[in-house]
Amino acid sequence: MNTDRNDAPAPSNFIRNIIEDDNRSGKWSQRVETRFPPEPNGYLHIGHAKSICVNFGLAAQYGGVCHLRFDDTNPEKESVEYVESIIDAVEWLGFDWNKNGTEHKYFTSDYYDKLYEYAEMLIKKDQAYVDSQTAEEMRATRGSATETGINSPYRDRTPEENLDLFRRMKTGEFKEGEHVLRAKIDMASPNFNMRDPVIYRIRFAHHYRTGDKWCIYPMYDYAHCVSDAIENITHSLCTLEFEDHRPLYDWFLAQLANDGVFQRPLPQQIEFSRLNLTYAITSKRKLLQLVQENHVDGWDDPRMPTIVGVRRRGFTPEAIRLMVERVGVTKVDSWIDMSILEGALRDDFDEKAPRVICVLDPLKLTIDNYPEGQTDACSAPVHPHHPDRGVREIPFSRELWIEREDFQETPLKGYFRLFPGNKVRLKYGFVVECTGAEKGENGNVTAVHCNYFPDSKSGTEGANNYKVKGTIHWVSAATAYAAEVRLYDHLFKEPQPGAGGAEFLDALNPDSKRVVNAYLEPSAREAKAEDRFQFERHGYFVADRVDSKPGKPVFNRIVSLRDSWGKPA
Repeated sequence: MNTDRNDAPAPSNFIRNIIEDDNRSGKWSQRVETRFPPEPNGYLHIGHAKSICVNFGLAAQYGGVCHLRFDDTNPEKESVEYVESIIDAVEWLGFDWNKNGTEHKYFTSDYYDKLYEYAEMLIKKDQAYVDSQTAEEMRATRGSATETGINSPYRDRTPEENLDLFRRMKTGEFKEGEHVLRAKIDMASPNFNMRDPVIYRIRFAHHYRTGDKWCIYPMYDYAHCVSDAIENITHSLCTLEFEDHRPLYDWFLAQLANDGVFQRPLPQQIEFSRLNLTYAITSKRKLLQLVQENHVDGWDDPRMPTIVGVRRRGFTPEAIRLMVERVGVTKVDSWIDMSILEGALRDDFDEKAPRVICVLDPLKLTIDNYPEGQTDACSAPVHPHHPDRGVREIPFSRELWIEREDFQETPLKGYFRLFPGNKVRLKYGFVVECTGAEKGENGNVTAVHCNYFPDSKSGTEGANNYKVKGTIHWVSAATAYAAEVRLYDHLFKEPQPGAGGAEFLDALNPDSKRVVNAYLEPSAREAKAEDRFQFERHGYFVADRVDSKPGKPVFNRIVSLRDSWGKPA
């Protein structure tokens, strides 16, 4: 894959300004190396997509490279499954981690020996100590926003005693929670992250890569910045929730640079706003809850904001990148309306998607004066704005399927579709005049009857003699493809699920998935998994990548043709 795209000039933002200032000053000798460092403890979601686009995109724009690094410091929640899903997601979005034949894919677990060695260096310099308080005692002495923390009674252990305890922690001599290694910084700091944060904890857990070699594991704040420095990252881009962690990031690297471990300049942490999308959640914990409690049909449910979910829904990498570009890169946290993503989808699909007729709520239409057994071929463009893409033939017969809403026995004012005595054009076909309808025992209309005008076929000279106000779409009952169509909507009915402390599950949209048996023009039968179409009048749809079979595709609605949520939002 190639991330060096030249589709359009990249929009300016404050991170680009920082990089360009660094390039002018020669700080990094024109080198730009970023990294995308996911924890392999879950599936990536649409919020991660922004970080992927920012990190990989900026590196590519300056001829640099973005590393893919798995921050795998929590063995109890990590797995190869998540690693593989993350790799697949980044590649699907159109990015890679190769530069001049070198693959820049790393794991924090690759650095466990170095991280341990550097922790010993901090201990020897009396910048880290082994604390034997319980977790409850540590919380109680951490202080508050108005009160400083209290020094641990174990803070003044000698470096020799701390080194001995830390090495014994490593060999498995102690139980989980019996000891931790903490950085010795400042318990009076107004920044909670600087109040002697934990660097290592004991965990007797099997690691998916290192096995049972280790029973102590580094904490994220320590491992993350040191891994950046080991990899010679120049610009460490992360979201705003890590802004308060930056002083700690700088502290760790400064101590190790003072010992000659790393050379200055050191990696620079830069924060930008995360992607908060309305009608969606991006909390890993809540997404896991949705899956485990069967509110959705798995991580790749098309209603989920996971990348595997939106891919199955039919989103394209191009649309997601377009959305990220439109949202921009700022330091202001805000909610991005779902309509921006849906607008990007429509803009991407409008030029690409071939057209297909689909009847979602079928009602039989019988043309009484059309000869039985006869078939006409009606022509329709594959794409109305691109004649060069050719035409498709749609069979026309005596019995058709139309949308149920296209007939009213007693029409409302301004209704121009079928009702007794009214004429409409069957799109790409003939003009018909409604003569009546059949009803079942419950009084519901079961079939509509009409007559057609043989000289009114679209594309013929006679078609101009018929002036009608209504046009409806249809498929032949004899040749239509009967398909399962899944009409997906937003998973939540409120813009900010769980806002104000409310239970986020209470905001679930009961109509987020509706499955219908629809009829499509026969060419749709040949759709392959992930083929996308505009179902005329209804929206954009994709052949499901999991459940579609050769000759029997199942379709998911990606997005409607008009934004029905933007206004109320």
